[in-house]
Amino acid sequence: MSANRIVAITGASAGIGRATALALARRGDCIVACARRGDRLQMLADEVAAAGGELVPVVADVTREADMEQLVAAAVERFGRLDVVLCNAGFGIYGTIDSISPEQMRRLLDVNYLGTFHAARAAMAAFRRQASGHVIIVSSIVGKRGVPYMGAYSATKFAQVGLAECLRAETAGSNIHVSVVFPISTTTEFFEVMTKASGFATRAAGPKQSADDVAQAIVRAIDHPVAEVYPYRIARGLALLNAIAPALCDRVARRWGRKPITS
Repeated sequence: MSANRIVAITGASAGIGRATALALARRGDCIVACARRGDRLQMLADEVAAAGGELVPVVADVTREADMEQLVAAAVERFGRLDVVLCNAGFGIYGTIDSISPEQMRRLLDVNYLGTFHAARAAMAAFRRQASGHVIIVSSIVGKRGVPYMGAYSATKFAQVGLAECLRAETAGSNIHVSVVFPISTTTEFFEVMTKASGFATRAAGPKQSADDVAQAIVRAIDHPVAEVYPYRIARGLALLNAIAPALCDRVARRWGRKPITS
């Protein structure tokens, strides 16, 4: 399928958002990218321009409803429409449920869940007017199966999935598509941010993937919309195992989950 779509991306200044913006821009899609760090966004816009593409930077905070409405408005004003919204912004905090403070939990919900809600809601207004569009939500494999010490983060990722499933059912049979992406541990600054927010470092024994790998999976989903995207295909097996044998999956999750670095 040809390119030249109009794609809005939240959390575009780094990691999966940045990699996806570059992958789409290189093939001719037009990007409207938002993040709180204006300097990072401008660097991304310059990189896209140097490659012959176009990226409109919008400094915005996903926790603010008005900012997400501004993001969608910027796309429609500049390009006349919006084809895809990639709800990507998010961060993590590590710890047992009883060690996570209510303030930390609220912040996770504000960014990871409400940030997704605000972006998807703003985009849906445009999609309904156009009678077409695609909401893509970047969740996590822990949005399918929780792992030790990631309960607070995992809860927000499960919430994203619930939102997406309901929206997908509501739009079934229309030309509005909803996809959820389930990356595994991805090599980005996510873990630096999580370490700072948690107050200590962790390591995971399981497999990893690159932000570029996730970006390519997202690009494929844009071209051929599907309900669920597993950039690391074997990860789908974890979700299946959890559905069939949750107690066994508990042992697998305990083995491969994140652990504090003690030395």
